[in-house]
Amino acid sequence: METDVIKVNNLSKHFGEIKAVNIIDFFVKQGEIFGFLGPNGAGKTTTIRMMTGVLRPTSGSIQIYGKEVWKNQIMIKQILGNVPEEANVYMDLTGFQNLSFIGELYSIPKVERKERALNLLKKFELFERRESLAKKYSKGMKQRLLLCMALMSEPKILFLDEPTSGLDVQSSIIIKNLIKEYNKNGMTIFLTTHNMDVANEMCGRIAIINKGKIIRCDTPDNLRAIEKEYQAINLYLSEEINPSAFSEIEGIKNVSKIKDFYHIIVSNVDQAIAGVINITRERNVKIIKINTPEPSLEEVFINVIQEGER
Repeated sequence: METDVIKVNNLSKHFGEIKAVNIIDFFVKQGEIFGFLGPNGAGKTTTIRMMTGVLRPTSGSIQIYGKEVWKNQIMIKQILGNVPEEANVYMDLTGFQNLSFIGELYSIPKVERKERALNLLKKFELFERRESLAKKYSKGMKQRLLLCMALMSEPKILFLDEPTSGLDVQSSIIIKNLIKEYNKNGMTIFLTTHNMDVANEMCGRIAIINKGKIIRCDTPDNLRAIEKEYQAINLYLSEEINPSAFSEIEGIKNVSKIKDFYHIIVSNVDQAIAGVINITRERNVKIIKINTPEPSLEEVFINVIQEGER
C-alpha cells in the first residue's frame, strides 16, 4: 500500500513583501523519486530549506512520516540525507576521514562507521582514493563523496539538489545508477534539477514551481499528454523550402529548420498537414517523411512556464 511520507499543505514563506513560496500543496509517496523543477528564483531552494528544517515557514505545514518538521527537527534530521547545491566536502580531510567524521556526528559506532564508509567508497568508485585529501578530488569525485556523506546515516529520504550538474559523463552515470539502486531498495528521493533528461529518466512524478506557486504536478507522461496546446510536426523534404513559406498556413504557430528537417509547432495537426501538402505540391517538392512526435519534457516545461507568465 502506498504511503505519503511527505505532506506539504498551504505552505508559504515570505521575506518582507516578497512571497518566495506562496501557498503550495504536494505530497511525496514512499519509495518514489519525486522531481521538483522550476526556473531560477522560483522558490525551489526555499521550499527545500523549509522541508529540511533550515527555514521556518511563514504559514502552512510540512509533515514527514506524520511528524511536523519544525516541531521535530532532531528526529526529522536523523532520517533525512541532504545534498544541497552549495554543499562542499571538508577539503583538508581525506575521503575516508570525511565519512568517518559524519559517522561520528550521527553517533554511529566506530566499527560500523568504518564498514559503512568503506562500502560507500567502493560503491561510488572512490575506494582507491580514500586516503587522498578531498581538495585533490575532481568535481565529479567531490560530488560522489558528498553523496556518500549524505548516505552514511542510512536515511529514509534523500534530498538532492542538482546532483549531476556540470559533472563528467562517468560521474554522472555512476551517480544516476546508484540513485536508482538506492531507490529500488526503498529509499525515497526528492530531486531538484534543471536537466530535463535527468528528470524524465529518473522521476516518477514531477512538480513544476514558478513564482512561488506549483503550476503542475504529475508523471512525465501525463505532463506531456495534458499539454494539448503543444503539438508538433517533423517534416523531411527532398529539397529545401524557405521556412517562411509554411508560416502563413492556418494552424501553424512556428517553423524552424533543424539540421535536415523542419520542426513545425501547430495548433491543429490535421489542418497544418493539409497546408504543408499543398505547399510542397505547388513547389514540386516531395515529402520524404512526416511525423508528429510527442513534446519533450523540456518543451512541456518551457510551455508551462510561459503559460504561467501570461
